[in-house]
Amino acid sequence: MPANSVKSRCAWAESDPLLREYHDTEWGVLVRDSRALWELLMLEGFQAGLSWIAVLRKREAFRKAFKGFDPAKVARFGSSDIEKLLQNQGIIRSRAKIEATIQAARIYIDMQKSSEDFAKFLWGIVGNRNAEAVNVPFPAEGPETLRTAGLETGATPAQTPLAQEMSKQLKKRGFKFVGPVIVYAFMQAAGMVNDHDPTCFRR
Repeated sequence: MPANSVKSRCAWAESDPLLREYHDTEWGVLVRDSRALWELLMLEGFQAGLSWIAVLRKREAFRKAFKGFDPAKVARFGSSDIEKLLQNQGIIRSRAKIEATIQAARIYIDMQKSSEDFAKFLWGIVGNRNAEAVNVPFPAEGPETLRTAGLETGATPAQTPLAQEMSKQLKKRGFKFVGPVIVYAFMQAAGMVNDHDPTCFRR
């Protein structure tokens, strides 16, 4: 690409330098590490009712407050830790979301104790999918990656049947703030679907 050329990227990433950096280096890149997937899912949950940039600006403060998003450490948080987090101006101070994150850490550890890998659980839902009208395979990113049908016309959905299924499975385990819209945003970020604009250099 010529030095003076301008990269064409997804429109949502153009409004802020932090969003552009996140889009160019992280969004849609396959994540297969269980802990990293758990962290991303928790951050997506904190986004509920807000914007991703609000979370992104606080991400380092979140990581510090939640001990690097180490589930084993977060699972041991008690009432005094919750109160301390509620006083932390660096994060989104929602008691419900904080408590949901601690509960999610305990679920993660319980799965681990049962020899159930969190990444395999999530990617299994994608890998074992049935054919869907809204999702078709896109092997260039990996065998599990999906390209959302209709994206060529700019009709990226807010959720899909596959996101609804993942949401259902997560809720069944006891996770909260994992509705299908949040889960679909998670799937996009984790590289489970390729929803970069057709003209985006990351496509």
